[in-house]
Amino acid sequence: MTAKNLSANDYPIIPQALIDLCEIPVIDRPQDQATLISSFRDALTLANKHLHQHFDQGDAIENLVHCRSFFIDEILRRIWAYWLQNDANNLALLAVGGYGRSELLPGSDIDLMILLPSEENIPNAAMASFLQFLWDIGLEVGHSVRTLQDCIEQSRQDITIATNIMESRLIYGDQTLYKELKQIATSDDIWTSRDFFEAKSKEQQLRHAKYHDTAYNLEPNIKEGPGGLRDIQMIGWVAKRHFGAETLKELISHDFLTEDEYHALWQGQCFLWQVRYALHQQTGRREDRLLFDYQRNLAEKLGYSGEGNKAIEGLMKQYYCTVMELERLNDMLLQHFQEAILYTGNQCPAHILNRRFHVIHGFLEVSDDQVFARYPFALLEIFLLMAQHPEIKGVRASTIRLIRAHLHLINDDFRQDLRSRSLFMEIIRQPLGVTHELRRMNRYGVLAAYLPEFNHIVGQMQYDLFHAYTVDEHTLFVVRNIRRLTIDEFSEELPYCSDIIKRIPKLELLIIAGIFHDIAKGRGGNHSELGAIEVTRFCQQHSLSSYDTNLIAWLVQSHLLMSTTAQRRDISDPDVIREFAALVENPQRLNYLYLLTVADIRATNAKLWTSWKGSLLQELHIATTRALRIGLDNPVDHQQHIDAIKTDARSLLSERQVTDQAIDEQWQWLNDEYFVRNTAEQICWQTMTLIKHKGSNEPLVDFRHDSERGGTEIFIYTKNRDGLFTITAHQLDQLCLTIADARTVTLKNGYAMEIFVVLESSGEDIRDQHRLEQIQASVKQRLLDINNSFSEISRNNPRQFKHFRISTRIDIINKAAEKYTIVEIITGDHPGLLSQIGQVFIQSDIRLHNAKIATFGSKAEDVFYITDHGNRPINDQDRLDKLHQQLIQSLESEQEQAKQ
Repeated sequence: MTAKNLSANDYPIIPQALIDLCEIPVIDRPQDQATLISSFRDALTLANKHLHQHFDQGDAIENLVHCRSFFIDEILRRIWAYWLQNDANNLALLAVGGYGRSELLPGSDIDLMILLPSEENIPNAAMASFLQFLWDIGLEVGHSVRTLQDCIEQSRQDITIATNIMESRLIYGDQTLYKELKQIATSDDIWTSRDFFEAKSKEQQLRHAKYHDTAYNLEPNIKEGPGGLRDIQMIGWVAKRHFGAETLKELISHDFLTEDEYHALWQGQCFLWQVRYALHQQTGRREDRLLFDYQRNLAEKLGYSGEGNKAIEGLMKQYYCTVMELERLNDMLLQHFQEAILYTGNQCPAHILNRRFHVIHGFLEVSDDQVFARYPFALLEIFLLMAQHPEIKGVRASTIRLIRAHLHLINDDFRQDLRSRSLFMEIIRQPLGVTHELRRMNRYGVLAAYLPEFNHIVGQMQYDLFHAYTVDEHTLFVVRNIRRLTIDEFSEELPYCSDIIKRIPKLELLIIAGIFHDIAKGRGGNHSELGAIEVTRFCQQHSLSSYDTNLIAWLVQSHLLMSTTAQRRDISDPDVIREFAALVENPQRLNYLYLLTVADIRATNAKLWTSWKGSLLQELHIATTRALRIGLDNPVDHQQHIDAIKTDARSLLSERQVTDQAIDEQWQWLNDEYFVRNTAEQICWQTMTLIKHKGSNEPLVDFRHDSERGGTEIFIYTKNRDGLFTITAHQLDQLCLTIADARTVTLKNGYAMEIFVVLESSGEDIRDQHRLEQIQASVKQRLLDINNSFSEISRNNPRQFKHFRISTRIDIINKAAEKYTIVEIITGDHPGLLSQIGQVFIQSDIRLHNAKIATFGSKAEDVFYITDHGNRPINDQDRLDKLHQQLIQSLESEQEQAKQ
């Protein structure tokens, strides 16, 4: 943060040498404008090339940023003097914004303000020619023209204008006029320190909210996002307004910044400048978003290496750790300013909590500076007190600084201290504030210090579109989701979960499982198994019973089990439920696992959770609870299950005045498998729909909004034909629908039923009647078309998908007890995927009965249940090998085309 004019002595790269090298024209007489434009363009091109070379050679980024500003200053001075002539010294040409701070990167806007003494005799034509010339030579200029009175009036109305004036810098013109402006900028008549601080704080809160109050987005904004360059500038603005400080370093002399904190801010700023410079260099324009399109090249450019995505993950880990540290400093220093600005001269008696801590002005503070040195366990006690006293606004900045200074005390002796262990467990067991305090502990560095395992996942990203946050941020979101289920205010969000969580005996066991479920991510190996080892050690160190320890370890090791079963297995099959129940063993484990699974999925990606997934998990929980209640010793009686479904469905139909004769007429064509795979409510709806359709030769296409499994259920009844699933799936994909589940039932009368569960691309079910009518008409028309050709899907993948190559993996499984051959496919998601797979099945003379569709970012994990045309599992190994080869060839070819 600086507003001083620059000199050639400021930099190792000598600006005068740069000026001479680039031959900036000296305009001492009227010249041909085309020649002048060409000369200045050439000078700018040479300067960019020269500075890029220094960047590539590893020169200090701060020198390059400021040297570019110096160079632009020289260009503007010469052009201003040429175009404004006699008025050049009567007006003032000011640099504002980043340029005012002398911080120019290759693509940065050059923000100018032309300051007028009054509105009389304004040289409009000359100023217009000056600005046009700047654009002609290739400078992207933002500008404003104001008088002193304009500056006063507009600054009062707009904090951004006041900020620009405050950090402005004179390039050329009337020094006296500029001094008057600076006096205005620091006047309490415009913005008092208090008002300025409060306005800028609100501005920052709104800016952070645009990025969901987290810097850990997959494609972060390095300037505007939390912990970005704007947060450093925020500290500078407040410091300048309150202290009149020209640089951040001056805050050290005001006792508002330590040497270590200043260096942390400076190093963080230089790292972000370096990334931003490389971004601008790569894109050839201003770009502040660290998009997937740039991350790989940037990582290599900045010297990161490693196989696969290791270079990208290395760059992003340093980025996330840097912005996390900058967030900590921003949080602490702004609170420091708050105390100095808002509470100066307003003495308040201390409210004593214990002999180590008291509260002043609503902020928790140590009783003296030696508290942590004498009582290291107080480094955890402070967070317990914050949880127990929700009325406290926060931790005082001076105390935050002491916490950071004493983190080295959290060592093995500290972790083995019974007081420390007891305090940590007490924090976990608190009825309120657990999430807030774990987040605060993470922000201050205490959580990673106390749990060394957690330190490994701080800033750890996974280079995919499935995980939207770093592992530590995701973990804290999981804890938040668990706690949210216990709060009455949010009970309507997930009422079934909110009811289940009341039944678990110890909430802290679920929270510990949440903290440790991904603790071993990024180490290689099975993170669930490694995490179970880590959490077992933690539980033993914290004196949990062997029963509780085993439960938590099982939850960590099995935390993906329920999600995988619900999304990849046919949970309408009693055998699948029985198998899952055998793994879970008892209702208590089931309840804990269900809640952890829901919290985990909802914390992975905001777009990942849908009502469909929620309904699948709830259905699996209900069915497994029933199976455990009946007991696993009793074998599944399939006929009894079918008879029960039929009885329930017949009862529902009877309530709707449907006769037994009408029911039997429709059911005579159905096999037992149909009744196994559908609920009584589905059978009732489908039977009534078929009765209404009786006598029509057209395909039947109907919808149900309130499917028990979420989404919109599409029921199709039509003449059977080869490739029916593929035809329908292709048409639904063409309509931009996401297929979540698909079933095909072949009837004895030559017809077939198809049941699809679909969602809009947003993840919502379909409510618009016009949209439903469009789908109905489109699907009917396609089914009436006897042509089996497939047009190219017209919609495109999201931009980000092309950066993620998903290796195709296909497993074909035959189990003795299964009626189907199961094909599990993991591949890159793309429009038309299901149709593409279906076409391979057609070519291989295979019948598809059931499909379970799951998409995780750019990765599709789909399961297909197939038979031959005699409805038998396919046991011919040569045929299976050929199917495997055809699927691989088709899917890999598609990925190559998408990549290009």
